Amino acid sequence: MEPTDLLDRIGRWCRVAPSRLAHISGDRRLTYAELWLRSDALAEHLVRLTADDRSPVAVMGQKEPELLIAFLGAAKAGRPYVPIDTVQPAHRVQRIIELSGARLMLTANDVPAVPDASGRPPARQLDSHDPFYIMFTSGSTGEPKGVVITRSNLMSFLEWMLAEQAPDEGEVFLNQVPYSFDVSVMDTYLALITGGTVVSISRADVANPKRLYHLLGRSGITTWVSTPSFAQVCLAEPSFDRAMLPRVRRFLFCGETLPSAVAEQLLTRFPEAAVWNTYGPTEATVATTSIRIDRPLLDQYSPLPIGYPMPGTDVVIVDEAGEAVAEGVRGEILIAGPNVSPGYLNRPDLTARAFLIRHGRWAYRTGDWGRRHDGLLFCEGRMDDQVKLHGYRIELGDVEANLRALPAVQDAVVVPTARGGQPDGLCAFIILRMPQTGSDFAVSNALRMALVERLPAYMLPRQMRFLQAFPMTVNGKADRHKLRELLA
Repeated sequence: MEPTDLLDRIGRWCRVAPSRLAHISGDRRLTYAELWLRSDALAEHLVRLTADDRSPVAVMGQKEPELLIAFLGAAKAGRPYVPIDTVQPAHRVQRIIELSGARLMLTANDVPAVPDASGRPPARQLDSHDPFYIMFTSGSTGEPKGVVITRSNLMSFLEWMLAEQAPDEGEVFLNQVPYSFDVSVMDTYLALITGGTVVSISRADVANPKRLYHLLGRSGITTWVSTPSFAQVCLAEPSFDRAMLPRVRRFLFCGETLPSAVAEQLLTRFPEAAVWNTYGPTEATVATTSIRIDRPLLDQYSPLPIGYPMPGTDVVIVDEAGEAVAEGVRGEILIAGPNVSPGYLNRPDLTARAFLIRHGRWAYRTGDWGRRHDGLLFCEGRMDDQVKLHGYRIELGDVEANLRALPAVQDAVVVPTARGGQPDGLCAFIILRMPQTGSDFAVSNALRMALVERLPAYMLPRQMRFLQAFPMTVNGKADRHKLRELLA
C-alpha cells in the first residue's frame, strides 16, 4: 500500500532505492539512505538531548545537504524547524530565534557531529495539525513574524501538486531559492516524496554566470522551480535554451508576478516544456492557484492570470465587508481551505487581524487586490505597504522601522521603484537628526553599512534621498504618492 504520510513517503525511497541521489549541491552528493539514516540519528539525538522539549529547532545554512537532514530530523523528533539563511544579519537572526522560542540552533557543521543512530527508528509524535515548519517573513513593525505551517497544510499542498503536475519517479528538481523562502518547499518536498533529486544552485553559482550555466547544463533538470526574476536573468544568456536543458519538462513559477515577456521567451526556447504560473502567500503554504501558460493565453491576457484554485480550496474576491463581489469587480483576495496556516507564531493579535472563519472554513486575508475575469483569477498588486522584490516579501514598514532605529535618522519613508511596471528596488526618503555634513553619496553609504547589521541584503534600499520634511496628506501622513512622483 502506498504510504500517505510525508515522512513515510520519503522513507520508502531509502528502502527501494537507497543509493539514489536525494540532493546535489556543488560537488556534494546525498543519497536517500544517507538522508534517512542520518536524519534518524539526529532525531534520536534530539529526543535524547531534550526528551520533552517540543520547541522549534532553528536550522541555519544555505544549500548544504545537512539542511535536509536537519529538517527531517527535527520532524522525526516531533519538532518544527525554522529555516534561517546565512546572509541574514546577526541582529535579525537573534530576533528570529527569540521570537520562535527555539532553544537549539543547528548549522551545517553541527549535523555531522551527531552520533550514529541505535538502529531503532525514532518515535514520531507529529500530529497532522502540529507545526512542520515555521517560516519567518517581513513584518510591518520592523519585527519578523513566524508563519506556522502544519504537516496537514504541507500535505494538502503536495497532494495538489502531485495530482496536477504528475511528476515521474526520479525526476530532477531545480532548487534555486533559499530554504528560508517557502518556494523552496515546492521543489524540495515534491522531489523527495517522488524519489527525485534536488539540485541546489548557490548564490556563488548565480554570481558566476560561467559556472551557473555549466552547472545547469550538466544538471539533468526536468522540473524548474524558481521566481520569474531568476528565469529572466537566465534568459539574458543566448545559450539558455533546449540545448542546455534538454530534459526539462516544466517550469513552475511562484513568489512574484510572471511577466508575459518571460513566459513568451520560455515557450520559444523550450517549445516542449510547460510553463506554469502559480500564486499564493506564505500563509497559504507556498501556492494556492495555478494555470498553464500557452500562446493563446499570452495573446489574450496581459498581465497574465494566476489561474484556478487548488481543489478543496476557496479563493474569493471580497469587498471591505468581506462579501464576495461580482465578476470583473476588484476586491481583496481571500483564501479558505486546508492549506491555510493556523496563524502567526505567538502573535494572536496579528493572527486575529489576518485570519478569520468564513462560512465555517478557516481563511486568510491576503492583502492582495484581485478580480475574476472569464472565470480566471487575476492578482493586481498589494493593498498595503508590502512589496515583492525578486520573490521576497518585504513590508516597507519593516525597512522604515530599522532605518528609524539608526542614531542618525529622525524619520524615513520607503517606496518601491519600478521598471517596466514591476517593482525592481527600494528608495528610502530620509530626514536626518542633524544637519548633513557629507555628500549624499557618503551619507547613504554610511547608513547602508549600518543597515546591513539589521536587514538582509534583499531588503536594503538601492537609493536614498534626503529631505528636510516629507510632503503630507490632508490627514497629516507622509504623502507616499508625492514621494513616488519625486522618483519620476
